Amino acid sequence: MKKRFLRLAGGGLALFFTAVAVQAQAAPPAAAARQSRRVVDLLERFVTWLHHFFPGIDDGLFHWLACGVVIVLAIVLRHVVTNIIFHYLKKLAARTETTLDDKLLPALEEPVAALVMVAGIFAALTVLQLPEEVDRLINNSAKLAILGVIAWGLIKAGGAVLDHLEELSYKKQMTVATFMPLIKKTLLVFAITLSVLLIADSLGARVGVFLTSLGIGGLAFALAAQDTLANLFGSFVVVVDQPFKVGEAVKIGAAEGVVEDIGLRSTKLRTPAQNLIILPNKIVTTEAVINNSRFIQRRVEQVLGLTYDVNADQMDAIVTEIRRIITAQPEVDAASVLVFFRDFNESSLDVWLAYNIKDPDFARHLALRQRVNLEIMRTVTARGLSFAFPTQTMHLPEPIVQKLAAPLEMTGTKK
Repeated sequence: MKKRFLRLAGGGLALFFTAVAVQAQAAPPAAAARQSRRVVDLLERFVTWLHHFFPGIDDGLFHWLACGVVIVLAIVLRHVVTNIIFHYLKKLAARTETTLDDKLLPALEEPVAALVMVAGIFAALTVLQLPEEVDRLINNSAKLAILGVIAWGLIKAGGAVLDHLEELSYKKQMTVATFMPLIKKTLLVFAITLSVLLIADSLGARVGVFLTSLGIGGLAFALAAQDTLANLFGSFVVVVDQPFKVGEAVKIGAAEGVVEDIGLRSTKLRTPAQNLIILPNKIVTTEAVINNSRFIQRRVEQVLGLTYDVNADQMDAIVTEIRRIITAQPEVDAASVLVFFRDFNESSLDVWLAYNIKDPDFARHLALRQRVNLEIMRTVTARGLSFAFPTQTMHLPEPIVQKLAAPLEMTGTKK
């Protein structure tokens, strides 16, 4: 129930700000004038009603007193909003699981309080019944001030939401966390620019001409900075797709290394030799990306060469023993183990073996391979077998052998 109340309260504040802004911008001049007239009539009725309680006071003096009363009422209302309503809402927000309301309510507190005071001050000035030129100036100033406060409130509320998203992105180690400061600044500039344009439009400025000029200038800028925009677009593609994160080992095209930084223009990789590779982001989006840090399992394939002295029975036994050694390792996926006598090579009898390691950690993978290899070496040695190495045997006819041996016998080398 409390969470629902908080949502309704926050939604009501947001709708209040939005409705006032839309009404102020969307209303045509005639409608705006009628609304202003209704406000003035309402204030006049309030002053007339209040004057009935003090009939002896001069009408001009009483308008000044009513001005003070309106300001006092605005101050009291501001106190109620900030010290009672928002205080209660903050207490309720502290009991909820999400931290968004804890950031949103303090962000909205000052703009709401300022809106109450601005409305109260301009209502008090309206009560004074000043000359028409001054009233017109007050109305324009009131419109400018109220729209400014509403824009301030929306910007602060948006900033609180972005702060919450940034906190979540860092907590979940998302790639977008790297770009959150830039996103916040970009949206802030956009919101301020939009607010200024809306306020200027409400005051009668020719915003359309400015936007047309801005569009032509933006087109010229886009043509002159195609590479920069391509890299910028590439950075946002990396953020959205998240093919890798900072700290992961990747291979992008021919470049391979650990991701050290993901910027707006480029991505930096640190190679195993500690060299720094800087890749433009437009290349990152067009090249194949191999993320070596996101292995589900690591696969091992090896070829063991045994000498031709091994007979068929010994080969069958050693293949069975090697399969047993690999399958007995708890880190190995037993269903993936393959061990077979595969080839008659030029200088060896080749045993091909392959298996998957469940843990993708590279250091553990190497430790397991070493343990398996040592066990295989001990098994081969214990059976009196040998690993082959590249050798060649020449078979010569007996007469040639005797001719080659004769000089050795004459010199006494052969005994």
